[in-house]
Order: sequence, then C-alpha cells, then structure tokens
Amino acid sequence: MPAPDTITTTQLARLVGLPDAPVLLDVRTEEDYVADPRLLPGSIRRGHRDVTAWAPEYVGRQAVVVCQRGLKLSHGVAAWLRHGGARAEVLEGGFEAWAAESQLLVRPDRLPPRDPQGRTVWVTRARPKVDRIACPWLIRRFVDPSAAFLFVAPSEVGAVAERFGAAPFDVDGVFWSHRGENCTFDTMVEEFGLTTEPLVRLAAIVRGADTDRPDLAPQSAGLLAASLGLSRVHRDDLAQLAAGMNLYDAFYRWSRDAVAETHNWPAGIAGRAAP
Repeated sequence: MPAPDTITTTQLARLVGLPDAPVLLDVRTEEDYVADPRLLPGSIRRGHRDVTAWAPEYVGRQAVVVCQRGLKLSHGVAAWLRHGGARAEVLEGGFEAWAAESQLLVRPDRLPPRDPQGRTVWVTRARPKVDRIACPWLIRRFVDPSAAFLFVAPSEVGAVAERFGAAPFDVDGVFWSHRGENCTFDTMVEEFGLTTEPLVRLAAIVRGADTDRPDLAPQSAGLLAASLGLSRVHRDDLAQLAAGMNLYDAFYRWSRDAVAETHNWPAGIAGRAAP
C-alpha cells in the first residue's frame, strides 16, 4: 500500500492513456532532467521554485507530481497544489522507480516545439477518416494532452506548418507519415517509444483500416466502418475528432484489457440468473 498522498508506479501505469488520467507534473531539477530527458507519457515539465505561481492552473484537478526519487521536491510541490485546491499525489520512488520498472517513457527529441501556451501544434489534411484521428488520439493520450490540431486544405498543409509553427503529419514527404506498408500511427508509436503490447495491437487494427487491409486484424473492418460513419455524422473536423477520441479510447481499452473476453447468447442456462 502506498503512503497517504502517494501513488505507486503500478497504479499510475494503469491510468496512463485513459481519458480521466491525472495530470503528470515533472518537477525534476534541470540537472536530473538533462541526465535523462525522457518523460512519463503526457507529462508536463514545471519548476518547483515557482509552484505558487502556476499551482492555480490545477485547481480542482487530479495531479501526480514526479521528481527524481519521489522525495522533497515532489512532496513539497504536491503539498502546495493541495493547498491551492488540487488533488495531488506523489509518484512513489519518482522517476527513478518508474524507469527502473521499464514503464513507458516518451522520447522528448521527437517532440515538436511548443507554442507560447505550452502546446505542441500539428497540422494535417481536412476531413480526417482513420489515421488523422488515430494520431491525434495517440498524441493527446500519451504525448501531449493539450496538443492542438489544425485541419486544412491538403494543398495548404506545408505552408500552414511553416507559417504557424505546426508539425505536419499524414501527408507525403514529411517525417510523420506512412513508411512502407506502415501508416502514420505506426510511425508515431515507434518514434515516440510507445511500443507496448496494447498499442502495437491497436496499431495493426489502425493499419488494416487505413490501408485497405482488413485481413491484418478482425477489428479493422469495424474501425473503418465506424470512422467513415463519423465522417458523415460530423461536418466539423474538430467535432469529429472529439467523437473519435471516444472511439479510440474504447478500442484501446479492448486492446489492453478485453482481448480474451467473448460474448454470446444466451449468456447463461435458461431459467437461471447469470452470476
């Protein structure tokens, strides 16, 4: 059992990637961060010295604070956050414990520059279907929860990327795109270092739906059908992205937790209540 106001690495790992995951605040010293600049998925770098200035941003929110060993820096920051009205816990053992257990860590050298609001900004073609919804889902759940996505005319993606400091994705000739038989989602999973079993399984489903290869996974045809349906339900690309986030949350939870579960009718013996 963790101590009061702390959370174990195992407990936190079960929350990473979920829509209600806590905000992860990395308050390691600059020296410790430079020694190992990898980040917990979706974590935000904040300085412990000016915590009283930024703590109000997290009023009413659930947060987990991470320092190098889970000692004075994270406990002090978490206490200030609770003082300001946040629900803050400390990662037991800190970054060192998380890394020692080979938990998921994101490669920061692949992150595009952040805008003045601290967001990564991405741009792609309008009217998304599969890859252009799957990739934003991956980024918001595992890389940058506050990431902004711009959907523009295909001919303008490159120019918008240059003028607005956005990272282009899922278009020809850019880093974040298809590679061989793999789709852009595959590229992001690999480049960000997110090759967990559930995400690799989900990547096969996305690849099958996005590249007309439903034989890759039985779920690919269903994902494609749902994606095409959403594209007709929503005229606005951001509304479609919001709806698609729920879709990919469901596919991810299946991929992580429900692969072995089946469903049939009748559920039990006739005349007897199911347990």
